[in-house]
Amino acid sequence: MNMNRKLKNEFGNNVKAKLIDDKVILSGEVSSWDEKVSAGLLVAKQGSRVHVVNDIVVKNLVEAKTIVSSINDKKLEGKKPDVLIIGGGVVGCAIARELSKYDLDILLVEKEYDVALHASSRNDGMVHPGIDIKPGLLKKKLNNIGNEMYDDMCNDLNVKFNRCGQYLCFTKNNLLIPVILTLPYFNLTAAGRAHFVGRKKLFNKEPGISKDIKYGLYFDGAGTVCPYGLTIALAENAIENGVAISLDTAVISIKVEDKKITSVQTNRGEIYPKMTINAAGVFCEEIAKMAGDRFFSIHPRKGTNAILDKEAKKNINTIYTSVNSFNGDKKSNHTKGGGIVSTVDGNVLVGPNAIETSEKENFDTEKSSIDNIFKKQKKAGTWLSGSDIITYFTGVRAATYEEDFIVEKGRNTKNIIHSAGIQSPGLTASPAIAVEIATILKNEMPDIIEKTNFNKYRNSFPRISEMDEDNRREYIEENPDYGEIVCRCEEISKGEIVDAMRSPLRCDTVDGIKRRARPGMGRCQGGFCGPQVAKMISEEKGIPLNKVRKGYEDSYILLGEKNEI
Repeated sequence: MNMNRKLKNEFGNNVKAKLIDDKVILSGEVSSWDEKVSAGLLVAKQGSRVHVVNDIVVKNLVEAKTIVSSINDKKLEGKKPDVLIIGGGVVGCAIARELSKYDLDILLVEKEYDVALHASSRNDGMVHPGIDIKPGLLKKKLNNIGNEMYDDMCNDLNVKFNRCGQYLCFTKNNLLIPVILTLPYFNLTAAGRAHFVGRKKLFNKEPGISKDIKYGLYFDGAGTVCPYGLTIALAENAIENGVAISLDTAVISIKVEDKKITSVQTNRGEIYPKMTINAAGVFCEEIAKMAGDRFFSIHPRKGTNAILDKEAKKNINTIYTSVNSFNGDKKSNHTKGGGIVSTVDGNVLVGPNAIETSEKENFDTEKSSIDNIFKKQKKAGTWLSGSDIITYFTGVRAATYEEDFIVEKGRNTKNIIHSAGIQSPGLTASPAIAVEIATILKNEMPDIIEKTNFNKYRNSFPRISEMDEDNRREYIEENPDYGEIVCRCEEISKGEIVDAMRSPLRCDTVDGIKRRARPGMGRCQGGFCGPQVAKMISEEKGIPLNKVRKGYEDSYILLGEKNEI
């Protein structure tokens, strides 16, 4: 086998490949995680359309245990949904909303205390034009379809979306590059259109771009959205249309009989679904294995972003990236390279990078990642300064070795549908993935019918800081809580925070409110408003102040009781 010769050249006799049915299974032992990943990528590059299952053992590697809520009750015991969705990221929530158009009993389970706590909140929020995805890949097709759905979807869900476009910036005066790359290729395969932009026009549009830039390519299909805001909106609209969402709910095991899932055991009881949808992000491979349908492997990939103060917004109106930052070091060339991004909330985001990791839930941010991101992106924006950073975050993406999405029904188990390997541009593709899943489901369950009362619209609470004086005065007169500012940095009122706590999806943590209403998102990062938000949660939810959590389990803000703040 040719791939075994290549593996032997690279790893000696330590690694073997075997073709079984529709997958290549790797076995053996190596000394590092990077070697394991390299072996998987090497096999995947052989050009075959089969998937890679990587069973190589890394010597002395102790795998981190999955973090699961300590809750152990029978809340879901005996539930018999038509559809069980595993995973509350943007894809899982988009699927839930799409399927809520049909007369189905739908249950979504998420192991965290809120939706969008992994990759769906830890990304740059770019809606990609798909300029660097190879034609022929499923993620290329779904990216472009999803991109076109964003305007209507965000309008229906009352979610801010800015189709601002993206500039790809060139530092060398080789005019053949844009001529060769732009019209015959990008305009046929990208979402939207590509335009050559000369130096003068480029600086008129984006005065903050480095003077070393000679010209650019503008992709009008690119945009920005708040990724966790969109995920929450999808979840809320799904709930309003009859979907049940159970948080703090982890899948422990799955029973399969005669190649069919009969039950799913969780920490909150045993569930008996007719159809199961695997949208578990970096844990999709584990779910597939439990279900007896593992034909792919996930190798987690970390990406870090920095968020800059709103003062930095004066330097950028859209998204721009130097071509040089698309061609970074070998370990970081699997990122869409968002570059410098003007967010929908008025901040500037810089990043991400891409580093292979064995840890699915390690969100630590390393100084070296921030330094490397700034070094790369300064080629396009020399104005970047570390002093503008107000916070940073790291996410873990769920890459397959084939670097493509998997959206298909089970190959061995009959009543499971996989939405796996959804790394970037998963945010962009999410509405298209949901439609694809619905199509597969209708083929598997042809008797399902559409609802006549599906409501595609979601009403969100008012954003006082974005209103003119007349509208603001009207809201405050109706509800004085909108006139009491709790977060000075973001100008968030008490009324908005109360509304967030009373939304369809459970919200009882400081970070949960932060993601919905933005108190704590500004320069002081909650230093002023954090205690006030905690007090409001205590009063609204009827819990002691020292039981109010920042976010995750046991993240109590106070060590003891306090009468007043």
